[in-house]
Amino acid sequence: MDIREFRRGDEEAVVALWVACDLTRPWNDPRRDIERKLAHSPTLFLVGEDEGVLVGSVMAGYDGHRGWINYLAVHPSVQGGGLGRALMSAAEVRLRALGCPKINLQVRAGNEAACAFYDAVGYERQDLVDFGKRLISDD
Repeated sequence: MDIREFRRGDEEAVVALWVACDLTRPWNDPRRDIERKLAHSPTLFLVGEDEGVLVGSVMAGYDGHRGWINYLAVHPSVQGGGLGRALMSAAEVRLRALGCPKINLQVRAGNEAACAFYDAVGYERQDLVDFGKRLISDD
């Protein structure tokens, strides 16, 4: 498996991956999310390939206070092979190099498989209440 930065030609494969991993939602246009990421710290958008086929992604961010992880995805056909762990490690290395002291991430309620993965790679569950407010609609 190879990990590299996202390239423009990866868009369709990344969107298909996110669909296969059930990460897309009707209120979020994944192509707009990609464009937004490319406008801000594109070197923190990584993909994983297996023999030239895109099978993983992670989108990291850093605002000077906390790092964030979004769109960690590993194609169901290769889950359990270490790519998720490798993508997280690559994102952590890049965030640490920027001086990032802590990473936060969100998991949808009920996604116990994702919670188990993050437990296994050293993340701690925190007693928080999540709030959000959409400022720009993707409709």
